[in-house]
Amino acid sequence: MIRSKDGTSIGPLASKAQFEKVQGLITKGIEEGANLIAGGPGRPEGTTKGYYVKPTVFADVQNDMAIAREEIFGPVLCILPYDDEDHAVRIANDTPYGLSGYVTSGDIEHARRVAKRIRAGNVHINGARLDFGGCFGGYKQSGNGREWGEAGLEEFLELKAIFGYAASTK
Repeated sequence: MIRSKDGTSIGPLASKAQFEKVQGLITKGIEEGANLIAGGPGRPEGTTKGYYVKPTVFADVQNDMAIAREEIFGPVLCILPYDDEDHAVRIANDTPYGLSGYVTSGDIEHARRVAKRIRAGNVHINGARLDFGGCFGGYKQSGNGREWGEAGLEEFLELKAIFGYAASTK
């Protein structure tokens, strides 16, 4: 764990392979013309070992760029412009993945309506944290099945259906 003077902290990625994947995607984002706002390739300043990645922010990302299309699983934020709410939802759903999505709004009812339209296994409204009582898992290529909560327990059950088993007449 690396802690900065202001009290924020970042942890390392899980493996060398993941570190290299994230570094490659950051480089690809720059090559494809995304506007690098913060961070970039390499480790955070003063760090020479470990799988630490600079927290990176890209603006002016287009939805056909690799950094918009891939599940990065690293500290990389991609900001995509949109014209209106329908366009934003189309962008959010235009992906082969669907692990998590986020909606922020000053109007909670509006946020709920938008969240219902996003095709992801989890949608967080206004920065809501995970709740282990709820289920966790993705849509599409982000995985099948669920963990946590009642749905996660069901993963351990073997269900059986018996067809043609008539009800007793006694």
